[in-house]
Amino acid sequence: MCLSIPSKIVSIDENNFATVETLGVRRAVSLDLLAEPATVGEYVLIHVGFAMEKIDTQYALESIEIYERIAKDMKEGKIASDEGDGGLEEMKFKANEL
Repeated sequence: MCLSIPSKIVSIDENNFATVETLGVRRAVSLDLLAEPATVGEYVLIHVGFAMEKIDTQYALESIEIYERIAKDMKEGKIASDEGDGGLEEMKFKANEL
């Protein structure tokens, strides 16, 4: 299972590589697989180093907010993660939080 977090394009070079920012982390990705050209400031979904699709800014920001809440809840111990089912990471909500 793959989880793709929206990434914001912060720069694009002459070789069609973009620097994107994902939850404060920057990395280089190829824009070659996008159906249409991308511009700085747009949001994309990334898979194995390639931008796969552009997404709406509002949807991207809402998704990022959800991921940040999940990360905060995990840090505070409200959600625990462990390995199960073939190594896939599962999220388990503590019974007293439901």
